Amino acid sequence: MRASRAAAAALLLLPLACGGADDRPVITLPGSAVGAEAELLRRQIDRFTKEHPGIRVELQRTPDDATQRHQLYVQRLNARSDDPDILQLDVIWTPEFAAAGWLLPLDRFDADTTAFFRPTVEANVWDDTLYAIPWFVDVGMLYWRTDLLDAPPETMEALVEAARRGKRPAEAVTRGIVWQGARYEGLVTVFLEYLGGFGGEILADDGTVVVDSPEAVEALSFMRDQIHRWDVAPEQVLTWHEEETRFAFQNGTAVMMRNWPYAYALMSGEDSRVAGRFAVAPMPAAPGGEPTVALGGSQLAISAHSDAPEHAWALLEFLTAPEQMLERAVVAGQFPTRPALFDDPALDEVLAIPAERAREIIERATARPVTPIYTQLSEILQIQLHRALVGQAEPADALETAAEGMRRAIEETGVRDLRRREGAR
Repeated sequence: MRASRAAAAALLLLPLACGGADDRPVITLPGSAVGAEAELLRRQIDRFTKEHPGIRVELQRTPDDATQRHQLYVQRLNARSDDPDILQLDVIWTPEFAAAGWLLPLDRFDADTTAFFRPTVEANVWDDTLYAIPWFVDVGMLYWRTDLLDAPPETMEALVEAARRGKRPAEAVTRGIVWQGARYEGLVTVFLEYLGGFGGEILADDGTVVVDSPEAVEALSFMRDQIHRWDVAPEQVLTWHEEETRFAFQNGTAVMMRNWPYAYALMSGEDSRVAGRFAVAPMPAAPGGEPTVALGGSQLAISAHSDAPEHAWALLEFLTAPEQMLERAVVAGQFPTRPALFDDPALDEVLAIPAERAREIIERATARPVTPIYTQLSEILQIQLHRALVGQAEPADALETAAEGMRRAIEETGVRDLRRREGAR
């Protein structure tokens, strides 16, 4: 059975289309097999090959599911395969793959990292070395009802007050705020935003675990109290992911929602009860904290096993150029990682979210800890966050347990330097 699964996974990396036999170098690029994004990639690849007739590019079918794609990459890279040449990475994968020796350092290409939002670059630097280029950016944001509130809350105290004031039980608006509280990665991103809002961090700049700090306890207590003390967040959020949260807001039952940009366009349609009656803002902050939004998105990297790295860089550079990013915003609604594009009126015309507001939120983005063992640390944290939120442990005890487990994981894996580097400028 295990062998058949591996064979099936390998088939997913077969090229979608093969050109005639020739001696040109071939660059392989994984991507979606169907839909608008696949068509967009094909169109951009066609333009690239016209500009670079000496290079052939093959777009390969890969799973859209992040977990499946990660497993597939690991299989191929562990086998030291030179295929694919370019990897599409989740924002939290870059340090893991870089530390494993699977990614080609990009400093040799002298990329202008100052042209990108700084947090998107920081997430792709490991050991003072740049390993990936930000392709498009995703960020957490606060959705709020413009027909129920005069303005978005700017403090944590105001968030609770707005959640209370905006509820209209007679109109079925019974939930003050909804967010992703199930035990999965989404819970960590929500916690990260509250954590930064209270002035805390998961790891300090030197890699020290500080998730059990007083600020962190205050942040987790604030999340718990929304449910069990102030009655502004429903207990159902403890089982909710992005879509359950979106439906609750879209159906008009919530005053505010924490979610990702994808929800904006979906809630602007005819079947939405809040169409034209909501806006977005950064998450608020308490005194001593900063408005914080979790960084997501996709990066492009070159496999360390590629047999044509110079040609792979030419394609990577092309795909992350302003013209291609703007086209991606038009077709897929994805945010460019270049701040300058947000001054382009063309971007404002195609994004569902006003470009100026989107840029304001992106500038508040914070990467999750940039470490090769992030997934392991996150799993430890998820368990303890959820235990505190459901009432199985006090926030201070839960975070102390999480911190102990994270420190132990760092020690056992031999990871010593987990600092978020600032070498790429």
